[in-house]
Amino acid sequence: MVEMKGTPAEHGFYMPAEWEPHSQCWMGWPERPDNWRDNAVPGQSAFVKVAAAISKFEPVTVCASPAEWENARSQLPDHIRVIEMSMNDSWFRDCGPTFVIAKCKSNSGALEPKVAGIDWNFNSWGGVDDGCYEDWSLDLLVTRKILGIEKLPRFPHSMILEGGSIHVDGEGTCLTTEECLLNKNRNPHMTKEQIEDELKAYLGVSKIIWLPHGLYGDEDTNGHIDNMCCFAKPGVVLLSWTDDETDPQFERSAEAFSILSNTTDARGRKLEIIKLHVPGPLYMTDEEANGINQDGNAKPRPPGTRLAASYVNFYTANGGIITPEFGDRKWDDEAVRVLSQTFPDHKVVRVEGAREIVLAGGNIHCITQQQPAVPTRAAE
Repeated sequence: MVEMKGTPAEHGFYMPAEWEPHSQCWMGWPERPDNWRDNAVPGQSAFVKVAAAISKFEPVTVCASPAEWENARSQLPDHIRVIEMSMNDSWFRDCGPTFVIAKCKSNSGALEPKVAGIDWNFNSWGGVDDGCYEDWSLDLLVTRKILGIEKLPRFPHSMILEGGSIHVDGEGTCLTTEECLLNKNRNPHMTKEQIEDELKAYLGVSKIIWLPHGLYGDEDTNGHIDNMCCFAKPGVVLLSWTDDETDPQFERSAEAFSILSNTTDARGRKLEIIKLHVPGPLYMTDEEANGINQDGNAKPRPPGTRLAASYVNFYTANGGIITPEFGDRKWDDEAVRVLSQTFPDHKVVRVEGAREIVLAGGNIHCITQQQPAVPTRAAE
């Protein structure tokens, strides 16, 4: 594995949009009994469904700890690659690499397509005092291991950043939230302008659109953008929404809608905003909370906690949209309708059991990380 000097942008790299072609999808394997209820058995079943759904569109690699490799291998379809990897938990969007692509000139002058990975710093979404668990030393090695397996160059970075806190359109624009990136538990020594400069240098973007807040109740991640808003294509965003003005989410959604309505992307386009209604609201039951081994090593999950459930937290595969289903028939069906209209060239696949993932603090986008295919066009 080659460790790169300088920034990705200096080498002609940029982060592609999620709808650009993938070579594969990376996932971890859940097992923490203090975060996944009933010894992670229901959570593992949900991960199997997600991996199987994605594997119909692109290759999937699932990483499991030595203790869980055999269990994961026995549950997952044979065509899904399962490799052994230690980790503290299975949120590969956040502790895995942010992949970037470029076309670079070789010694012969020909353009050579390249893929590399950014290895951000990670502190369990907030460090010892505010994070989701106390020891994240294994998570810090996940990106290096993945890039080593794939023999891809690595861009190290000391700034704390999770992949779920950024969304890009592949054409120079990045979406994020102030609630997360400006939180004092991430990079308190950095100003907003300094963080912007780093995003531009590492993601190859020229404009950052800041939303003040993420989804209501998303305290685990301090408001990741991937639960709140994402690009569907250049100039088009999907925004978590509620029509209920008494719901605390309404104020956040309306605030975001106002900001998005009054800004343009990096290419000067006015944004089209598509509302994607949230389910519920949904809350953790007594039975679900009692199934978690709440021994103090991970963030407590008491009964009655509002779940940070959002249909924006879907995964875009090669020709597929893998979306969570929460058991709220009205809004589950509405989400499929909206996503089918938004992505007419993709097949929308709903995954039952996504509630098990949100119980532990995230959803389908949070547990996946796309690896771009070798690009066929130059970075613009």
